[in-house]
Amino acid sequence: TFVAAGGEPGLTRLVDTFYLMMDTLPEAQVIRKMHPEDLTLSRQKLTYFLAGWMGGPRLYMQHFGSISIPKVHSHLTIDSEERDAWMLCMEKALDTLEYPESFKSYLLEQLFRPAEMIHQTSHSKHDEEPS
Repeated sequence: TFVAAGGEPGLTRLVDTFYLMMDTLPEAQVIRKMHPEDLTLSRQKLTYFLAGWMGGPRLYMQHFGSISIPKVHSHLTIDSEERDAWMLCMEKALDTLEYPESFKSYLLEQLFRPAEMIHQTSHSKHDEEPS
């Protein structure tokens, strides 16, 4: 998957386009507000995470240590709206890049799994909190 995505340069393009979508799509404003104004570190972390997640070098681990996707996002409330906004940004980013349709579909299907895991973990955590 890492090679099919174009290696680190391909992932950098994907992530840059993803964050461009987050900055411009009205549906994405709910998740844009969860990010810092300066997206430099967010871009780097997502690129590095995706590299290892796609079977390439474990850049995130090398630079930032181990990662638990749900734990990293545990301070946020991720409902279906936020999950879907993230997925929409990724879908629109993939649509602008020269990947085969089969790869785009495969990648979106695979990315939905961690997105849903974050949603479920967030939902469970917030359901357990006293009102």
